[in-house]
Amino acid sequence: MSLKITLAKSTIGSIPKHKKTVEALGLRKTNRSVIKEDNEAIRGMIKQVSHLLKVEEI
Repeated sequence: MSLKITLAKSTIGSIPKHKKTVEALGLRKTNRSVIKEDNEAIRGMIKQVSHLLKVEEI
């Protein structure tokens, strides 16, 4: 199964750790999406910055 991850809010004002997590997911600009495989590492990253993201299962 895959996940479609969209950056819904800007990282401006976020702590540096959250900015790096969003960038590690492959997201650079708001309203851009990436498709990632569903695994424990990706789920952990999503949980850390869930307030900035919108996630859909594909």
